[in-house]
This record gives sequence, structure tokens and C-alpha cells, in this order.
Amino acid sequence: MDAIPITRALVAAVAPTGALRVALNMGNPILTGSRGGAPAPAGVAVDLSHEFARRLGVAAEFGQYRSAAESLAAVTGGAADIGFMAIDPGRAEGIHFTGAYLEIIGSYVVPPGSPIERNEQVDSPGIDVVVGLESAYDLFLTRHLRHARLLRVPLSEQVVEDMVAGGHAAGAGIRQQLEADLPRFPGVRLLDGGFMVIRQAAIIPAGRPAEARAAFDAFVEWARGSGFVRDALARHGIEGAQIAASP
Repeated sequence: MDAIPITRALVAAVAPTGALRVALNMGNPILTGSRGGAPAPAGVAVDLSHEFARRLGVAAEFGQYRSAAESLAAVTGGAADIGFMAIDPGRAEGIHFTGAYLEIIGSYVVPPGSPIERNEQVDSPGIDVVVGLESAYDLFLTRHLRHARLLRVPLSEQVVEDMVAGGHAAGAGIRQQLEADLPRFPGVRLLDGGFMVIRQAAIIPAGRPAEARAAFDAFVEWARGSGFVRDALARHGIEGAQIAASP
């Protein structure tokens, strides 16, 4: 983005209200989690937003949403200018994805005493998999599971609790979120590896002018390649994610 001139027209195209309105998915601990204990929202997505706003010469204003679906609706509905979420073709209508800057593993958990040992065993007749509604892994598994049935809960943080309480065979989610839940549920196991790689990107309404989309693309690519994202992960004590490969 350093090579893109910051003009009044560009600022108006990206942030038409005079502030950069950001939709934060508070259900994704990789993006909005911080071990610093900050009272306000903190994390990689917050740092990216502040830096982009600084370059535009405007303030960043944050809307906090419980899920990716809610934050997506904020961007497509005009309540936010940008957001952060996994790339998925099921979310493509009305938004423009930047290139990926992070990769996160999607994994399965199983309840105490489960005979399931491997990821491929989950897609079997009679298996119910608990997932967060319209999450990246819900969209992915909807396309790929052939035998197992998906049971959707409103929030990703509910997956393990609902799996155990409902006696269901498996749960699916972001590996870090599932790992954080394990101490509360003795005997629940996280299967080795993962069933998908979740490529995290940023979004802007597809209807914004081409120069706005190009500037945001360039900024996210700069953040990925320059070490900004890597440093933000370290600053907030976030594990379980890796920098996305160069496009």
C-alpha cells in the first residue's frame, strides 16, 4: 500500500462516513483474542484495522459481533466498511476478499470413550457433528461430508458443550478454540491433525470502487509479507496459526 497514493477520493471510497468501521468476529480467538487482558477489543484484526485506518488518516471504529455470519452481515448490510473472516465461496456474494494472510487448522473433537481415532472416521452413517452456524468449517463440511449429519449451534464457543450435553459423536471448529475448551470437559479428545486449512482474509463490500478494493488488497498483502501479522500474533500471545503462503 506504500505505493498507493492516499487521496481524499480513496479515503471517501474506503471509509465514506469519515471513520473506518470494522466488523469484528469475537467468536474467532485467533483474530480477536489477546492474552494481554486489554479491556477493549484486542488482537490481530484490531491491530490490522488500526494500522489501515492510520494510513488513511481516519479513526477505526469497532463493531463487535458474536459470529462470522453476523460480522459478514454487517459488511454486506452497510454497517461496516471492512471485516475479517475465512475465504469461502459460500460467502462470496456482495463482498470482495483480499488475499489470505493467515492459515488456521479446522479440527474435530470427540467425547469421552469415543471409538473414533482418525479424521476420516467422522464421515460415517449415524455420526452427528456439532458445528458453529455458518462458520467456515460449517460451510466446508456442508459441501464435503457424505454420510455424517451436521448439527448447527449459534456460536462456535458452544460446540464442545453441546456435543457433550447432547451425547453427539463429534464437534468441529478452530483448533485453538477447541483446545481452549478441553480443560472444562474431562475426557474430550482433539483428533490429530485437521480436516481443513482455514485461510483467513479480510473483506470489503464488492460494490466499493476499484481503487478502494485495490488499496485494501495491497495493505493486507503488505501486512502479511512485511512481518506485521507475525509480530501481532507474537504480541498477543496467539498460537495455532501460521502466516499464509505468498499468493
